Amino acid sequence: MASHGEEAKKHVVIYAPAPMVNSHLVSMAELGELLAARGLEVTVALGGRTDDEAADSFADGAAAAHPALSFRRLPPVTRPRDLPAHDHVALVFELARASNPDLREFLRAASPPPAALVLNFFCGSAVHVGAELGIPTYFFFTSSICSLAELLYHPVIHERTTVSLRDLGGERLHFPGIPEIPVEDLPAAYLDRDSLTNRLFLTLSEQMCESHGLIVNSFRALEPRATDAIVNGLCAPPGRRTPPLHCVGPLTKLDRAGANRHECLAWLDTQPDASVVFLCFGTMGRFSAEQTRHVARGLETSGQRFLWVVRRPPGEDGAGKPADPDLDALLPDGFLARTKGKGLVVPSWAPQREVLAHAAVGGFVTHCGWNSVLEAIVGGVPMLAWPMYAEQRMNKVFLVEELHLAVALEGYDKEAVRDEEVAAKVRWLMESDGGRELRERTRAAMRQAKAALSDGGESRTALLELASQWKR
Repeated sequence: MASHGEEAKKHVVIYAPAPMVNSHLVSMAELGELLAARGLEVTVALGGRTDDEAADSFADGAAAAHPALSFRRLPPVTRPRDLPAHDHVALVFELARASNPDLREFLRAASPPPAALVLNFFCGSAVHVGAELGIPTYFFFTSSICSLAELLYHPVIHERTTVSLRDLGGERLHFPGIPEIPVEDLPAAYLDRDSLTNRLFLTLSEQMCESHGLIVNSFRALEPRATDAIVNGLCAPPGRRTPPLHCVGPLTKLDRAGANRHECLAWLDTQPDASVVFLCFGTMGRFSAEQTRHVARGLETSGQRFLWVVRRPPGEDGAGKPADPDLDALLPDGFLARTKGKGLVVPSWAPQREVLAHAAVGGFVTHCGWNSVLEAIVGGVPMLAWPMYAEQRMNKVFLVEELHLAVALEGYDKEAVRDEEVAAKVRWLMESDGGRELRERTRAAMRQAKAALSDGGESRTALLELASQWKR
């Protein structure tokens, strides 16, 4: 409560589904921190909860890491019965929808009423809750502006075809403001015309057009063509308005661990500048034992220094099993001994943002998750693209063909990326003139990112204008 004579802070609610990919919540919480620093009271409401202890544990960790924010768990909901088995994307959408009545009650009870409601895209159905209560409702899109352009235009592509996209073979699809996208590089959720997930994304495009604005974790200087296409109304389906676009990224923040600094950072301290290739594939990126050994042989053959995060192969989880992989059993015989000093293998996890900000890192083999891409750009680290799931193959197209900040590893869409390909591309990145040119382009993008976030920069200005609008 504000004291007598003191004006109460305006309240902004960020709504996210608890069971979603952790990277979404990371960037949404970072947005909340920046809004709180601008004098707004920020609550992160978590909906779509079942009795999932892992999701609750992650939410507890996020709350501890962001003391400037309030976290509110909405009551648990029942998993819908008629969902396709193993369709995690549809499940998150539908669990979030099931929480809408609880969100409505939470927002109704808020005093004063929230000045704005900010939705993760999985919570698109809540745009109608905001409209019903008269609360200006926005989307925060955690991927690229190029991806947003594709999503907004998705209903147009749908109307122009009568078959599932997967049946179009090797066709490349045309979108305003972004490169042509091969059908096989679109997210799997779009490929079956009549699937629930495709219908959910078609509806999401409409819901976004009904909102008060689209906030995106990127910056115009990085993606000018896609930005202009959206702003000029070229991506919204015919008859639908384009909401204002607010580019506020890159939202990345280093975790200063102090005395708990990860051992891999101390190892990097001993390596020459820009000499180490970092390999890391996100929270869900796992390889088979055979693919892992291909990577190991390729790294050894390349002769380059490396820092590699290795996770347990899929299907090897279970009660009583250790969380970390058995590196001696998983990697080729003698690999760890032969590469000692020149390479470091870290089981399961490394502090990626801090690694990419380290002067010793000169290359990044990445799954093309957007948070990872932004962290590489902020660190000025050139990328080798190895997309795995969700929108990552689409991000690969943007990185390689539009932004020119990555080169793809051949075979990511086949049975395996062979050790010869790993060796050749890593060597190319670290030793060739082409690799040096890629590094210079990435460092130019790094300078653009810093400029966007500086006083008077485009992203900082966009965020300040949003905060001022909500405070009024």
